[in-house]
Amino acid sequence: MKATTGTKEWADHNVNLIDGCAHDCKYCYAKRMAKRFGRATDDSWKVMHIREKDVKKGYVLREGRIMFPTSHDLIPEDPSFASCVVVLGKLLASDNQVLVTTKPHLAAIKRICDEFEQYRDQIQFRFTITSMNDHVLAQWEPGAPPFAERLESLVYAALSGYRTSVSIEPILDRSLKALADLYERVVVYCTESVWLGTMNYFHDPHKLDARLIYQHFQGKRLVRFKDSIRNAVGLV
Repeated sequence: MKATTGTKEWADHNVNLIDGCAHDCKYCYAKRMAKRFGRATDDSWKVMHIREKDVKKGYVLREGRIMFPTSHDLIPEDPSFASCVVVLGKLLASDNQVLVTTKPHLAAIKRICDEFEQYRDQIQFRFTITSMNDHVLAQWEPGAPPFAERLESLVYAALSGYRTSVSIEPILDRSLKALADLYERVVVYCTESVWLGTMNYFHDPHKLDARLIYQHFQGKRLVRFKDSIRNAVGLV
């Protein structure tokens, strides 16, 4: 059987409604593909364009879990956020199970938690928190929130009774201690999993060795390894 990789490790379906992303992460696979096929440039990618047809259409119940979004993010200051809320509401109203994936802005998480409280059992959050070092975050994820805001978003969702998980992918820290410290900060507020993965689509000569990561975190509470680490240690 073919090993499950990429987004299929997390969900059966993906839903997106925006082209581009103001977070402008350097390692972004969606940006890389858009540039490769002439759909975007470095500058145009940062401007988020709503695909109105994907906002207006209906969303039926689908078998399995839906990940939303995957190729853009939920940015409350951007006009696109209102459309994201509309689509999320449609997915939930059709009884879908939704994995909300985001580098979280606190305002966005508060809005979702408060507005969709009645659908709490259908939502799981997966927050991407790749380092506690804001200098590192600004280098790799220039438009995304700092660590404190991401952690506060995780705490808010957890205390609001939602299922929570964290993705530390790609791992941006250069030391195993920094990664371990990050894990200890976030695992307290996770109910489901903490995923670890290394850089996939951008060359980073200083990244931590996947085998050392596996040796250190194997068996730790809620830890799951992405395919980038499983491949390195021969698990897939």
